[in-house]
Formats: sequence, structure tokens, C-alpha cells
Amino acid sequence: MRADAKRNRDLLLDAACALFIEAGIQVSLSAVARRAGVSIATLYRHFPDRRSLVTAVAADVMARTRAEARAALVEETDAFVALRRYMHRTLDVGAPALMPLLDEEVRSFPEVKTLLNSTAAAQRRLLRAAEQQGSLRAGVEFADVGLVLARFSRPIGGGFDPALEQGVAHRHLEIFIDGLREHGQPPLEGQAPTLRELRGMRRRSRAAPAKR
Repeated sequence: MRADAKRNRDLLLDAACALFIEAGIQVSLSAVARRAGVSIATLYRHFPDRRSLVTAVAADVMARTRAEARAALVEETDAFVALRRYMHRTLDVGAPALMPLLDEEVRSFPEVKTLLNSTAAAQRRLLRAAEQQGSLRAGVEFADVGLVLARFSRPIGGGFDPALEQGVAHRHLEIFIDGLREHGQPPLEGQAPTLRELRGMRRRSRAAPAKR
């Protein structure tokens, strides 16, 4: 792919991800092209229909999320620092806000499914490493991290300034992360859902029909 074509594709992926999170998957493709600063013809050259664009965005954000998890595991010697780094950077990538919006067909696309599974495995390794170092509070589970990232990454709405909103999200995430650290407090009560249960809940949800 030529450099200019790759640049346009990357601009479209970033614009689509942001607009999907802000306005939903049904946002018009012309709005995506405008946000990316390219023509609608350029969009269709890269993505012939909405489904191909949505699937490409899902694969892109999950690939970047997996890369962040793996880099944190390799580059940080302190496991809790690695977990904190992963959570903050994942918030910036946008996967926790985007993925719950997608229907089961997109999530089951082979490339996306493989990335979801390998990212989940890397996140589990981050949690296990922190457990083994004794820095993670007892009772913290995989779903606790995934669900709170989804909560903090969703737009507040009501015209809230996006730049301010992002800063607030990271600030609140840091407060939550402090609660994950082992400070001698009792184990968390209750039972977190398993990954299988989380995926089952998504399958039971009904996605709204997409506009062309």
C-alpha cells in the first residue's frame, strides 16, 4: 500500500472509531469521511460497505490493545506498574468503549475473534503477575478490569468537552487503580462474571439495525 493510501486508511480508522463511540455504529459514512478529512469516494475505496469499515476498526483497536498489553508485560519489571500502564493506554486506544457496541457477527469475524482471545490472555497474565508479586488486592478478577475500563471510556454526553472528558476519565481510572493495590484491605466481596458470561451477555443483547 502506498504511503498516502495508508495514511488515508489510518485517518479513516481513527475517525470511525471516535465517531462510533460518540454517536453509535449507525453514524453516517459521510460523517466519517468528513472527520477523517477525505472524500466519501476515498472511504469507499478502502471500505466498500459499513460492515467492512466496522470490522476493520474493531481489528485495529484490538491489535493496538493487544500490543499495549504485551509491551507492558515485557517492558515493566513491576507487575502493578505494568497493569496500570496497560489500563491507561487501553483507555486511550478506545477498545473498551467500542467493543460493547459491536454485534456478534463483527466480534466473531476470525481476525477480531483471534485478537479478542489473545488480548484477554495477555490481560490475564498481567493480573497473574501482579498477584504473584503480592501487589494486587485479593479477589480482583479479569472482568473487574475489563468492565471498569468500559465504564470509564464511555462519553459522558451532553456536550462535555472531549479533551476534558479524557482527562477526567484518566483521573478517575487512577483512583480506581489505587483500589486494586494490596494495602492490607479485605478481599473484594461478591463474584465477578467470567469471560464466558460476559460474552454471553453480549450475545443476548440486540444491536440496532445499521443505516446504509
